[in-house]
Amino acid sequence: MDEEIGTLLPGVCKVLADSSKPLPDDTSLEKLLDRLTELSEAGVSLAKSCPCLLDLISAMASNPTSDPSILSFALKLSGLIAATKDGFTALQERLAIEVIFSVQRWKDAKLWDDPCIRIGWIHGLNRMLVHPKALSFFVQSGFIKTLLQLQGDTSMFVSSAANQLLAHILLSIQPEEEAHANSNLSAEYSTVVLQLSNHIKESMVPKEGALVDGSLQILKLLALILAQAHHFLQDQLLKSVAASLEVLVEAGYSKLTLPLMDVIMAGYSHDVTSRLLSPMFKNNNLVDLVHAAAAFLNRSHVRDSVYTCQAVRILLLPLHLLTEHLLLEAVPDNHHVMMAEQLKNKSKFISMICVCLRSTPQLVFMPADVLPCPPTMIVLSVVTLLRTCSGATSPTLLSGFKKENFKCIVSSRKVQKCALEMLVSLSGTPGATNTIKEVCDVLIQNMNNPDSDPTVLQKSYKALIHWLSVCTDQSSFPQQLREELLMAVKKRACDPRWEMRDSTVEFLGQLLCIPSLKSADEALLNEHCTSPLLREALQDPESYVRASAISALARSLGPSWEQGTELQADTVGHLLDILREDTEGFARRAVVRFFIAWLDTYSSTPLSNHSILLESIRVVLSQGSLDLDWEVKMNTLELVEILLKDAFSEHRRYCANGHTQAGDSIVDSPLSSLVNQGIFSVLLRSLLDCDRPVALKACELLIRIRDKCCSAGVLMSYELLEQEWGKEISKLLKKEGNEGGLVEVCEMLASLDLDDRRVLLSQSSDHIQNSFQSLLQDILKTGATIGAKDQDDGQEVIVDCY
Repeated sequence: MDEEIGTLLPGVCKVLADSSKPLPDDTSLEKLLDRLTELSEAGVSLAKSCPCLLDLISAMASNPTSDPSILSFALKLSGLIAATKDGFTALQERLAIEVIFSVQRWKDAKLWDDPCIRIGWIHGLNRMLVHPKALSFFVQSGFIKTLLQLQGDTSMFVSSAANQLLAHILLSIQPEEEAHANSNLSAEYSTVVLQLSNHIKESMVPKEGALVDGSLQILKLLALILAQAHHFLQDQLLKSVAASLEVLVEAGYSKLTLPLMDVIMAGYSHDVTSRLLSPMFKNNNLVDLVHAAAAFLNRSHVRDSVYTCQAVRILLLPLHLLTEHLLLEAVPDNHHVMMAEQLKNKSKFISMICVCLRSTPQLVFMPADVLPCPPTMIVLSVVTLLRTCSGATSPTLLSGFKKENFKCIVSSRKVQKCALEMLVSLSGTPGATNTIKEVCDVLIQNMNNPDSDPTVLQKSYKALIHWLSVCTDQSSFPQQLREELLMAVKKRACDPRWEMRDSTVEFLGQLLCIPSLKSADEALLNEHCTSPLLREALQDPESYVRASAISALARSLGPSWEQGTELQADTVGHLLDILREDTEGFARRAVVRFFIAWLDTYSSTPLSNHSILLESIRVVLSQGSLDLDWEVKMNTLELVEILLKDAFSEHRRYCANGHTQAGDSIVDSPLSSLVNQGIFSVLLRSLLDCDRPVALKACELLIRIRDKCCSAGVLMSYELLEQEWGKEISKLLKKEGNEGGLVEVCEMLASLDLDDRRVLLSQSSDHIQNSFQSLLQDILKTGATIGAKDQDDGQEVIVDCY
């Protein structure tokens, strides 16, 4: 441990122990605990190295009038120190551990009602219970009874923490087999299991007229333990609580359906829980049935063909009745009654339909002997549901039960969005291409629907992209649908809502990335349709749309851009104007990314062959490195990195042809382009940038140039510009009298101490501001403010603590 920390820590402990001193904020206390935990995990004995911590705990144990947050910290600290045998012994010798963890003491001080104390008590025990002495202390003190009471605490945080601790205790001491149960821990183990089993058994079934919240917490605890328990412990617990579980299942509490399924699936290999599945799948409440079936399919690791078939049929039933697609063969009349019953509660009905929809991607890949219909039929049922949501089905053609279903589903954004999300996943369905016309038709209807909100439109675009990606034969996409899609896109590109325009522009860009649509012959929307829309979007009043348009244009880069047409030159000029003049960083970042993509496209051919690109690069480098947005500057340095990579490759070929020898001054070498393109100006300016990531990246690139060029003896000259950064570089080179003069590149790079600078830049300010030493100083500063003569009474002390 650092010597200065050892000097500061006793003073901090005195501040914390003095109730008259101002309190550090809770964040400071948590950070202090984290730092001490790090020391302990590194092998430092806190009891021996920091005896002041023991003094603090003793002081807290004898002074329950301190602030609850400090007392909670002391409880957690006690657990941390007692987690080691020597620390536990040291606290025992001071009688501190018995006192500070005494529940009765906290009750007498009227502090136990504060959740802060209860949480500190639980967390302290949780840290401590890692060795036999601590466990014996826990059992002999009778803490299991208190912990079981806290398991049903009114505070969600306390009850959750109690659950975690109970599971931790039981799982950490469980024997793997019954033969190993007669270990040194057998007495403590038996006591804990017996008390826990009795508590679960007695508390699981709610008393008459009582709420089921207590049962909910018990089931969470049981599932938590069963999921990680060995067979011996599982067997003990399940045999003890089997009768209570059966009572709960038979009672049919809707709120407990999922927690019961968690318990059943956690102990599924055991006879007790597997027997409970049958009554769970015979519930008369369709919503509960659907939730149970979905839970079974989602969490079952071992497939049971009987129950799997039942679960599949249950999940298909609502879709079968709603869409009238033959997903099931014969459906009993009572199922229609069950469905009609759910219509009385629209929110539950909608929730049930969404659960069924979310299961469809799993159902379509079920084996043929389990799935009662072709997978494509499920896709079509989702399509029909989407049509209903958008109001495409006329309610005048419906009657009775069907009409009530329609009223529940129509205009339901929740069902609509869920169905669209599932269509994305269903694009991989076996035989999916046979349904592409129906899928695309309903998606384009959504795009054209004036009632579609921005999220529905965005999800419709996403689904269409996925379905087009799996369709290798674009002839299955009729011309009429192509025309309807074009009309929808043009309409949405002019929508008054910017979110609609943004999603549309993004869609056009994503469309260009689909491999099967790369050629002009296969393009769903040809370039003559999309390019004007994208160029027009460059002038959109919303910066997000402008940025999306630029990104979409970057995806359109291809062989046609080699021609350097007047229209392309105009587009490039517009992009450079955005980089110079746009007030929003999103668009400026996108411009630099555009040129990165363009450069990547032609990285295999010399840059000199592309005059528009070559001229533009110089402007982008100059303007991007001066930008106020650090991400624009980082993107500019990424562009520099690509140029460096290309220059190094060209230089290797240049040298291989015998054009230069070591020590020659290179004028015609590809490396001379680094100077001509202004790369050194960008890197040197960025090296002094106030944004640390920018300076670090520039430093790393300069080191790469130094290692590649200077080690080979290459000579290059560079003229430092008479600007502020140029003068600063001159000072670093000790050439104050020669600002703006010529410097030899390798000499300059060697004089900049780049390696030391990289080390310094790699360290964030955290290594000073967020250090343990800084934290201790902040706490001491808080304590020292009391009594300061120039401080007004009642003035709040604000400490800039990390």
